[in-house]
Amino acid sequence: MKKHIVTTGMLLFAAYLSAQTVKGVVYEDANGNGKKDKKEAGIANVAITNGRDVVLTNKNGEYQLALSNDDIVSVIKPAGYNVPVNADNLPQFFYIHKPEGSPKTEFAGVQPTGKLPKSVDFGLTKAQEKETFTALIFGDPQPYNLEEVDYYARGVVAEVINSKNVSFGLSMGDLVGNDLSLFNPYIQATKKAGLPWYNLLGNHDLNFDVEKDEMADETYEAHFGPANYAFNYGKVHFIVLDNVMYPDPRDSKGYWGGFREDQFQFIENDLKLVPKDHLIVLAFHIPISEPDALDDSFRDEDRNRLFKALKDFPYTLSLSAHTHLQRQDFFNKGEGGWLQEKPHHHYNVGTTSGDWYSGKLDEKGIPISVMRDGTPKGYAFIHFNGNQYTIDYKAAGKPKEHQMEVFAPKVVAKGKRTKAGVFVNFFMGSKNDKLEYRVDGGEWKHMEYTETADPSYVELVYEWDLAEELMPGRRSSDPVASTHVWRGNIPANLEAGEHKIEIKATDMFGQIHTAVKSYRIEMPK
Repeated sequence: MKKHIVTTGMLLFAAYLSAQTVKGVVYEDANGNGKKDKKEAGIANVAITNGRDVVLTNKNGEYQLALSNDDIVSVIKPAGYNVPVNADNLPQFFYIHKPEGSPKTEFAGVQPTGKLPKSVDFGLTKAQEKETFTALIFGDPQPYNLEEVDYYARGVVAEVINSKNVSFGLSMGDLVGNDLSLFNPYIQATKKAGLPWYNLLGNHDLNFDVEKDEMADETYEAHFGPANYAFNYGKVHFIVLDNVMYPDPRDSKGYWGGFREDQFQFIENDLKLVPKDHLIVLAFHIPISEPDALDDSFRDEDRNRLFKALKDFPYTLSLSAHTHLQRQDFFNKGEGGWLQEKPHHHYNVGTTSGDWYSGKLDEKGIPISVMRDGTPKGYAFIHFNGNQYTIDYKAAGKPKEHQMEVFAPKVVAKGKRTKAGVFVNFFMGSKNDKLEYRVDGGEWKHMEYTETADPSYVELVYEWDLAEELMPGRRSSDPVASTHVWRGNIPANLEAGEHKIEIKATDMFGQIHTAVKSYRIEMPK
């Protein structure tokens, strides 16, 4: 008994000795030289975190925080200011404190940072920041080799270079595909977008040769900084989180969606300082929605606790990627632990890698990579106006008006009843949306929502199986039921000849999108 008491006491004393306090100043870097000059004033009421605690700077911009030997100190960017970016357009809002560096892993982590500086300061610059702004969202770039980095660079990044009126970009995890040496090629490709670019951690971005979840992000940290952080823009508060628990705490194999206790401390302490009328946007890799009753991809009690932290914030949005499917989920009160009358919107973003760089090659030699639910590979623009938002999905390589894929028979027999139908895959749709169609300018009719495989995608996949010669590229994955498909009947009792089908889709934001398809009626032979 005595020996146990001594050992515990020694451990507590060792922990006490290793505990430190980090001090510093958040200041307005008026001349942009990256260091605090005498005439540069501190900025009051700026939030600073060690990944658990969150404090505000005093009237002189000063702060202090407890610090362990494996912490990252980061400033939570206030609205109206910019954090500096490095030559690769990565925001520099953090200081890594790992005196001994990261543990040895297959892919290198953080090099030893040495002794803690006397003052860890953060310089911000004044910005003309409006409450109306746009963010560019990439789901799962996920290249497994340099050839796929090239597909990503030429097929996606190239068409967003110098995007107008976009404030920053965010990649939603799976930045690479297990080979963490591809972090730098990914960074070099993404920097060409010309925007400050935030990132988050996915299940393919991990150090797999570790025994604790806290150590699984060491290589990520070396390249991008903290895996859990926050920033403000206008009236929007963004919280970016690592929600991949590896190894899985249930059996130490694979991974599971959820959060550690220190992450909840960060979330809860951070939200205490955010005005209740701000929009809270949470971004993480694994969806918190589990539409299949057999799907246990996210720990339920963690979603419940997260929703409890949000209960007093009437304006919320959460973002994920991971599944290589696009879907809109809405949590009503009592569903999944949601506590408010107003539903919570969770958007699982389509991916820039699409169906993992599969499918036929386009005219540039890049895989078309349509996802299994029929969503084209692409990216999202989220437009913010105060605490409100709208979302546009952009199919890579297509005009911005391309918001749906329409499938219809090419020819039907006149006067013969047909089971063929017109199917519409509305990429940003959900079962709450309204789709209508009409033929030859006639009466608008409602389309029936149906969770089925998109016939357009089925056609793409089975083209590979029916081909009599090998096709360039790689066969796409098998189709799955899509959550954004509608069906209408095809009239066969019209005059022989060509007939035009018009589609009108009204999305969750009241925006109207249109498409046109034609089919032919012929006399039966």
